[in-house]
Amino acid sequence: MNLKQELQTLNNKLDKSRRKLSAAQARGDEKVQLQFKQEIAALTKRITAVKSQQQRQLNNKGSKIQNLPFNRTLSKAEQADLGKLKKTVKGLVVVHPMTALGREMGINSITGFAPKEF
Repeated sequence: MNLKQELQTLNNKLDKSRRKLSAAQARGDEKVQLQFKQEIAALTKRITAVKSQQQRQLNNKGSKIQNLPFNRTLSKAEQADLGKLKKTVKGLVVVHPMTALGREMGINSITGFAPKEF
C-alpha cells in the first residue's frame, strides 16, 4: 500500500473512532471512552509519521530533479505537445507549479528538467 492510500485509511479510521467516542460520551460509558481516546492518540501519531515520511520522499525527489544539470520554462507550444517533447528529449522531467512537487520546489511556471540542454 502506498503512503497516500495508507494516509487515507488512517484518516478514515480516525474519523470512525471520533464518531464512536462521541457516541460513548453521549452514553456515559467511561471504559469505552478511554479505549477510543487511546486509539485516537495512536492513529494521530501514525498519521503524523506517514505525513513526515511523505514529505521526506517529496524533498528527496525534488532535490534529485533540481540536481539535473539543465532546466528551463516550457513555452506554450511545448506544453501543448508534451508527448512529442518527451520523445525528443531523453530523461526530461516536467514539473507543474500546482503539484505538491512544484510547490515544494518553489517553481512559478511549468518547467522542464533534463540531463542535457533542450
